[in-house]
Amino acid sequence: MSYGQGEPPWDPWKPGSQQPQWGNQSTSDTPDWAALADASASRNKRRRLLLIVGGAVATVAVGTAVAIAVVSANSGSDGKPTNSLPGSADLPGGSTSAAEPSFDPTSAPPPLDPLEFISSAKKDKAALSPDTLFPGSQVTLNERVYTKHARSSTTDCASAVRGTLPKALTANGCTRVMRVTYTTKGGVAVTVGVAVFDTADDATKARKATDDKSILTSLPGSGIDSFCRTSVCRTTRNSVGRYAYFTLGGFSGGKDVTTKDTKVFTAGDDLAEYTFRQIHRRGESQASAAASK
Repeated sequence: MSYGQGEPPWDPWKPGSQQPQWGNQSTSDTPDWAALADASASRNKRRRLLLIVGGAVATVAVGTAVAIAVVSANSGSDGKPTNSLPGSADLPGGSTSAAEPSFDPTSAPPPLDPLEFISSAKKDKAALSPDTLFPGSQVTLNERVYTKHARSSTTDCASAVRGTLPKALTANGCTRVMRVTYTTKGGVAVTVGVAVFDTADDATKARKATDDKSILTSLPGSGIDSFCRTSVCRTTRNSVGRYAYFTLGGFSGGKDVTTKDTKVFTAGDDLAEYTFRQIHRRGESQASAAASK
């Protein structure tokens, strides 16, 4: 197709009704298909260009947003990794109203002292007799068997002792003397004596007032003949709490004791230790009973 000279150009961006009329009236009713095709192609090319540019901008924006989110989730405000973040208690906005409860430190009361109960007649109220202090018919001490025989109890303290011991006991307020006799192998007999006082101070003073001539009187009976009345015997003396305790050991046949008679020494030591433990056990039982109330 050829265009007339001097006619205005075709504007591809205007609709057909606004285009100038070319040539005569007879030829203007026939569209120029080639021109229309070129205009349509130009519009499509421009639309594609706009879509490509817009899509690229959108892709960059989304990518930037994702990158910012990842960095924020894996770093603190100072760029440290998440394992360096403060604990939940240090994070801002945390609740402080639900703090864990605190409790005052507590401790169990100290156990009661058994010695306290056997040091004063005011607290030492348990039943007391030769059989409660020395129960049973025999006792085994350090694999040695001791058989119990005669026992006695008197408030006349001086009548149960000899030598300088009566004065030591009565001058310091002795209220009672209990005695028990044991025998063991080899014909050895030992009398154990326990003097009772009102306070531990009285018992301590009485023990300190004794000497080598402070002698417990032996207690025969129940198949045991008199012993240690005229013969040489071995003695011990001590005290614990409000009790002073003594032993007198020898041979039931009246033989004198010498330093070579180790059986007599051993028996006296065994029974002296046993007496101490029995008195202390008395305090333990009373302390335990008081603590359970």
